[in-house]
Amino acid sequence: MVNITYRETDQTEIDAIEPLWQMLIEHMRLRSTDFREHYETITFDSRRTELLRKASKGLLHICLARDTDTGKEIGYCVSTLVKDGEETEGEIDSLFVDGSYRSLGIGDTLMKKSLAWMDAGGSTVKKVSVGAGNEGVFKFYEQYGFYPRMTMLKQIKK
Repeated sequence: MVNITYRETDQTEIDAIEPLWQMLIEHMRLRSTDFREHYETITFDSRRTELLRKASKGLLHICLARDTDTGKEIGYCVSTLVKDGEETEGEIDSLFVDGSYRSLGIGDTLMKKSLAWMDAGGSTVKKVSVGAGNEGVFKFYEQYGFYPRMTMLKQIKK
């Protein structure tokens, strides 16, 4: 049995997710068919900057899962809240659980804590983006009421 603890924090501890974020990027690189180059060149510094920019317009929440036996961070969820007029939009910006810890309910707990944080912050709409090639996670997100609404096609100049 794995002993897991969860910790909720804000953007001041964003660097704690870097090792797991690197694993997420590799996971996406392996699944991407058309945007593999993007995942090969994106850096944590650029992602950190993007998330902190969003935080400056609203709020940022980080939920971390740790294996207490090893002291290793094994999962995280980053979510944001941004008010736009009458609407407060919550977003699951990044979610990842180390592959060797999947199917233990960690992703479920991270989602529930993040969604509760959004609700407490007055979220009127919530969204999550899924990278092409990772559509297998749709079933996971459907458990929380997220369904595909539209597909965005993108062209990137090389």
